[in-house]
Amino acid sequence: MSVSIDIAGLRPDRVVFVTAPLAELGMALHALSEPAHHPGLQAWATGVTARLDPHLADRMCEADFLWRTTFSDVFMPFAGLPGGTLPGATLAEELDQLDKLTDEQFVDAALEFVCLSPSDDPPPLVLSDPEVRRRALETAVARGPQQVRFTQRLLDDPPAVRAWLRRFLEDCDEAFFAAAWSRLSHQLSADVRHKTELLRRRGLAQALAAVSPAVSLDERGGRIVVDKVLEGRTSAGPDGLLLMPTSLGRPHLSVLHRAGWQPVLHYPVGSPELASPPSVEELTLRMTALSHPVRMRLCRHLARSAYTTSDLAQVHGMTAPEISRHLGVLKKAGLVTTRRRGRYVLHQLDVAVVARLGSDFLEGILR
Repeated sequence: MSVSIDIAGLRPDRVVFVTAPLAELGMALHALSEPAHHPGLQAWATGVTARLDPHLADRMCEADFLWRTTFSDVFMPFAGLPGGTLPGATLAEELDQLDKLTDEQFVDAALEFVCLSPSDDPPPLVLSDPEVRRRALETAVARGPQQVRFTQRLLDDPPAVRAWLRRFLEDCDEAFFAAAWSRLSHQLSADVRHKTELLRRRGLAQALAAVSPAVSLDERGGRIVVDKVLEGRTSAGPDGLLLMPTSLGRPHLSVLHRAGWQPVLHYPVGSPELASPPSVEELTLRMTALSHPVRMRLCRHLARSAYTTSDLAQVHGMTAPEISRHLGVLKKAGLVTTRRRGRYVLHQLDVAVVARLGSDFLEGILR
């Protein structure tokens, strides 16, 4: 399983390493919402949370699925603009780029959590197609009332939600991100300079190897292959390919591969340590449960959000009984928790337990 980026005929100067403050702010919000994904950031997250204004904390929960359960493409708006646009040099410039997206682009990217827009298909016209709109709301119901309220607001009045999001991101910048970015930008800029020089002197294959062992160049096939627990494909096209480092995003290795958008490879730098491994008996039981590729794919989804059995069946193209059998194996191994929300039964990966299996597996399903 992998995500591939077609680079056949791509000019060398269209492969660019660059920093993007808005993307890093998205990762900051993710780390604050899912601290179990980022043990190395525990002290930072605890400090920010302790100082956070309660009103801002409440607003952070309103649309946290934009950064908690998925890494919404709204944090990389430059990729949706024509002509191979680069990220703005400042957060304010990138927020101006976000304002330049059409309402249809913005809503489609924001509703990524309902899985409406496969990367290899034209995006659905959710604002103008009543059937797509109905499915968006129906899918949001299983995510909870918060998602339903936000989805309804987004569909009814996109400009108001866009204004709300910009104000929220500006307030986050003032509250905690500006201080973090002033420190992190130096590290990320240094990485960009190093990788750019490596690309110039040693070529694309060496530069990609330095990005991550999970990224490789298939020169015969004219493509970049990113080893992930999902399938996807995109093409660099004339706009090129952007590669962006993240400090707060480790271990996530993300590929923006939305149809019609410039592809972006968002890769982690730094290497915080994870917890020690479990006992041999526990490890044997859990690794046996994870020996099936379907259960590996289930773990990837369940690590990011809680899902119903029917949701998982639809995403994976399987029947509900088949999914239930795989979930049963994972539950027996203590890797999945279950809770009820109204008439829905939601399943989610216990990330803290999975972390004790070691960093290789955790990074594999989270990247």
